[in-house]
Amino acid sequence: MEATRSRAISPDVGKALGTDYFLLKGTLTAAELDYLERTRRFVHDEVLPVINGYWERAEVPLALCRRLGELGLVGDGIEGYGCPPMSATAAGLVHMELNRGDGSVGTFLGVQAGLAMRSIAMLGSEVQKRRWLPAMARCEKLGAFALTEPLHGSDSVALETEAVRHGDEYVITGAKRWIGNGTLADVVVLWARDAEDGQVKGFLVETPASGYEARVIEGKGSLRALWQADIELRDLRVPVANRLPGARSFKDAGRVLKATRAACAWMALGHAVAGYDAALTYCGQRRQFGKPLAGFQIVQEKLVRMLTEVTAMQLYCVRIGRLEETDDLSDTIASLAKLNNTLKARQVLAEARNLLGGNGILLESHVIRHMADMEAIFTFEGTETIQTLIVGRHITGQSAFA
Repeated sequence: MEATRSRAISPDVGKALGTDYFLLKGTLTAAELDYLERTRRFVHDEVLPVINGYWERAEVPLALCRRLGELGLVGDGIEGYGCPPMSATAAGLVHMELNRGDGSVGTFLGVQAGLAMRSIAMLGSEVQKRRWLPAMARCEKLGAFALTEPLHGSDSVALETEAVRHGDEYVITGAKRWIGNGTLADVVVLWARDAEDGQVKGFLVETPASGYEARVIEGKGSLRALWQADIELRDLRVPVANRLPGARSFKDAGRVLKATRAACAWMALGHAVAGYDAALTYCGQRRQFGKPLAGFQIVQEKLVRMLTEVTAMQLYCVRIGRLEETDDLSDTIASLAKLNNTLKARQVLAEARNLLGGNGILLESHVIRHMADMEAIFTFEGTETIQTLIVGRHITGQSAFA
């Protein structure tokens, strides 16, 4: 189906640089700037002109997703195996810019690289890495990450999907929910409890497979251009060779999730920048009571408060990027960054929608889509409550979890 082009003028490709109020661009390396500008051009030239149509139709822009591989943007900092060399900060900048364009395209990258590929890179065997990572970096093969279950969202460690070994195979039974790319993936990183020792293990499920049944979750009001799946696992047989050898307990899944929480902070920043840019542009062009909206004191006050939040979010992101590069990023720091940036992005986008008045609810204004998509990012990889309790446990020494 041919994509519908937005009638509104897309934000200028260089506009987002106007949010660099603390001159953070000057701290980036030449390679990081290249990733930033390359991703920005892709968003401006290829994503923004067509994405509203995909979002409205709840259709995956698969060609755009595969373009990420062609442009060398898929890898999330994984070293070797055909992945483009990028620092953690460069990977974050790619996440930021893609989400400045669209949350569904940005989340596709988070699933493909941040969850599926990172699981294989961190926990897989050499054979598994060589088989999957190069093709996934090119987006010739798509991945998914199946952890969440219908009855276990935040309490994911209590998952009930079970793997029972029978000779050279595991037989897996259970259910998964909210699995991005679950109906499209060539390989699914599936988490199940080993019946033998009770520990959570990771398995690579190659699709299509007998016993693996996935259907698209319909009726979403967020990330509409990304398909998420309900998955039923009925005596799914997985070769022992497809078990991730480095995944010995839920703690290993947590190692993957730590990095994706940091990515969520970058993603939220991208959405906030999109909202701020749209509001600033609109208020400079829209005339009411004889002058541009930007000429009114209350409007300037709102724009400045939005900028203070965006700038603080940038400082969070640059810092966690550098900490990850020196292997000093703890799970609690990642949780605090995710918590702060997702909360602030929601506030910035709500104010942007307010400043655009009635036009703020139109897709062509490039605000309401971001506002809706932020609701998903606010929730996945650990809700506000869960992130708060993780940090609270760290600073008090007292666990509020059951």
